[in-house]
Amino acid sequence: MLDFLKAGRRRTAALLGGTMLSLAGLLPAGQAAAQMAPKGTLVVLREIDADRYDPHRTTATAAGEALFMMTDTLVSMDWDQKTIRPGLAESWTVSEDGKLYTFKLRQGVKFCDGKPFTAKDVAYSINRWINPATRSPVKWRAGPVKEVRAVDDHTVEYELTEPFSELLIQLAQYFAGMVDQATVEKLGENFGVQGFNGVGPYCWASWTPRQDMVLTKNPAYNWGPPIYKNPSPQLDRIILRVIPEANTRLAAVQSGQGDVTQWIPYFALEGLKRIPTLKLVRQESYFYDNFVGFKVDKPVMNDPAIRRAINMAVDKAAINKAVWFGAGEVADSYINPNALDYNADAASKMPSHDPEAARKLLDEAGWKAGSDGVRVKDGQRASFLLYGIQHTYNNGMMQAIQADLRRIGIEMRIQLWDATVAWGKLATQEFDAFVMSYPYASATDALALYFPGTNRPTPNRMNWNDPETDRLIAAAKAAIKPEERAKAIGQVQTILAEQSPWLPLVRQPLWVVSGPRVEGVRPHGIYGSGLYKGLDIRLTR
Repeated sequence: MLDFLKAGRRRTAALLGGTMLSLAGLLPAGQAAAQMAPKGTLVVLREIDADRYDPHRTTATAAGEALFMMTDTLVSMDWDQKTIRPGLAESWTVSEDGKLYTFKLRQGVKFCDGKPFTAKDVAYSINRWINPATRSPVKWRAGPVKEVRAVDDHTVEYELTEPFSELLIQLAQYFAGMVDQATVEKLGENFGVQGFNGVGPYCWASWTPRQDMVLTKNPAYNWGPPIYKNPSPQLDRIILRVIPEANTRLAAVQSGQGDVTQWIPYFALEGLKRIPTLKLVRQESYFYDNFVGFKVDKPVMNDPAIRRAINMAVDKAAINKAVWFGAGEVADSYINPNALDYNADAASKMPSHDPEAARKLLDEAGWKAGSDGVRVKDGQRASFLLYGIQHTYNNGMMQAIQADLRRIGIEMRIQLWDATVAWGKLATQEFDAFVMSYPYASATDALALYFPGTNRPTPNRMNWNDPETDRLIAAAKAAIKPEERAKAIGQVQTILAEQSPWLPLVRQPLWVVSGPRVEGVRPHGIYGSGLYKGLDIRLTR
């Protein structure tokens, strides 16, 4: 771990040694000039791109950065990540049995192409989301839908077969975004790849994968969520620009090539706070965790002793210090202690860091050291292949974990992919483990995403298929009383703590840094998206 710490200090000194970062050696002069932020255009810098921008067919956080701006949802989320506010629906009512939601839509809403938005578009969008043909990895978020119907142009009835305690929270996510039927049918499989037509404050102009996405102002938009001072967009254009290298990204913000980013290397935080031309703001209410998941039905990973030993071998505190520069928080449970329905008793059953105990556990389970130091049992080497998305923190964390596991006789082979292809690779059965980061709003929200057997092969990439887990998650989702939901989802947390299908790693914070010509930036964080709708942001020049 000392090597990681020394490297981090060198990067910090190189990046923040002066009052102004020099672009020399980072970008060729001609390229730097060509990338200067244009007048009237906000340039948002990010580390990775998404595979597509179809709200019903992706779970990528990078997709949400654009989709929250290009589309709207029936309800919106307040800064506290708990309180539901109006969105496309001005008001709603819920029946006593919790099965019927009636939404009253605001009038005057238009798609980017000028077409009026009506209740029929809501019914089409939700029904497309839950249609098996859409292959949505998160259709469960829509709840157990019986029927979604347009009563008239501005009234929608959303009927469930049973109560769904978190429906409004889910309807605030970008997965519940409204789409235009004509555009979907015109583009087919290329919807969200070659074009998009939504009712958000900004409209699709172009997308060059792994480079830039360009959005333009929706001139008709004046229905922004009430958490904003300005219900209309204050910018003419937004460029979402991919710059994978952290030093270059920060240099671009200081030089004026870029205006704002949430993709901040944590080694730079303290230095950035001392630069007077930059504004650095943190969102305190933020749940975004990093973990390694194991395919529990594959050789090696199907042994609970292996999975528990891995949890005991990995030094999370050292990883937080070395890779995250102390900015994160060690994840010693499956759920953040501040999240709704966190269960402290389940957290107490999590394995603690104890490499010697990990070695003893493996010995007792029959995994003996081989000639090359890698343990063997019944002719099977304790070796596994991990897939993930390639970026700075994954790279550092996986190298550290690989070293920790080698010390107890487990070999981890690593394959990290560019984000544009990684999601496809992560839907396969080619690997034994994977590294992932994800946002969530509550314990039920988090565990109902990853652990139902029906969510295999993605996002349940662990192939976890346990009837008791399924029963308890279903009970939590259908509970009307909060204490019943907490009890059911608490039992799920206990099962997972004892069976170790994950290695929880680090909980990451959300900071957003903006340059001198930008005002009105306040990080939001819904599903990991720092800028949410991008409203209230304006340029001074």
